Amino acid sequence: MTTEYMTLEMLPARHGDCLWLEYGKDSKPSRILIDGGPVDTFARLEERIKQVPNGQRVFELVMLSHVDADHIEGLVRFFAEKPLQMTVREVWFNGWRQMKKEHGLLGAVQGEFLSALLVKRAPYAWEQNSPPWVVPASGALPTKVLEGGLKLTLLSPNTKKLDAMAKTWEKSVIKNGFRPGDLDAAWGKLASRKKLLPAEGLLGAAPVLDELLNSQFLQDQARPNGSSIAVLAEYGEKSVLLLADAHPGVVVESLNRLCAERDIRRLKVDGVKVSHHGSKGNTNVELLKLVDSPRWLISTNGDQFKHPDKECIARILKYAKPRELCFNYRTEFTEPWLSQEAQQKYCYEARVREDNELSAMLTI
Repeated sequence: MTTEYMTLEMLPARHGDCLWLEYGKDSKPSRILIDGGPVDTFARLEERIKQVPNGQRVFELVMLSHVDADHIEGLVRFFAEKPLQMTVREVWFNGWRQMKKEHGLLGAVQGEFLSALLVKRAPYAWEQNSPPWVVPASGALPTKVLEGGLKLTLLSPNTKKLDAMAKTWEKSVIKNGFRPGDLDAAWGKLASRKKLLPAEGLLGAAPVLDELLNSQFLQDQARPNGSSIAVLAEYGEKSVLLLADAHPGVVVESLNRLCAERDIRRLKVDGVKVSHHGSKGNTNVELLKLVDSPRWLISTNGDQFKHPDKECIARILKYAKPRELCFNYRTEFTEPWLSQEAQQKYCYEARVREDNELSAMLTI
């Protein structure tokens, strides 16, 4: 007898994201990959790929949420392999040509690298001249049903957030010596970036909760984060919110529209991958009041930005009242929330990936 299931794994991606979502029947599962983390995450991704039986090594979708290095580098490294270690049926990625076509936008350097690789390595999975993945100003939210029955509803970005990326992306690419959209030049530049290539090179303790809650909410203003692709993933009665590094205002607007479409007051899901690694500027009270979820997941080891911010966790505990918090690293920034004292005080259970585990897994 076969059973249907859905799992979400947070691979150790240091301060970034690398998410492996599996769904379907245990006899014939389907898989999608969201982001690739920094380049050294690729070694962990390879380990996970090797666990997939021969004959099943297919991604129904590879999604790059946005072009920050802690999300894109591992994917650039993945697509630099020849042949690819997994067949890729579809790619979601707002490259320069998508944004140029609709909005006059210009891509970032690593985005140009990925564009060049996709054209050469997976042209059947990514149409370089397709329109961008963007939430329209009105009407129903965009949806897509993948092979195997996974439904994705787009929540972010909107046109305004994509437009805000234009000058930043143009300057970044020109600073590196080529023009946005020149994929031949990007290919040449990529060949010199050894850390992104195969070895053989390019072949063809927490303050009290109330004090934290009184901290003023200042929304994240980073343009790459605002351009994040964020989705609701649903398989049958199972569901998870995958928020990338999306800005809360855009997500809240989309959730309000989705709740209106479905004639509900709050969206009930089985899990939430918290935006921007638990940054205090990406999870606001409005978002938390729109989502009903027992499990909240945070992907980061605290490198660079010391995430998760204690203010973010405090808001989640106060307004979402989770049954479980899940982390993929034990660090000085997650340890306060892993303590028995905190779990008992705020009535939740905490889980963390141990060093001998390949990923932190949520079974839905």
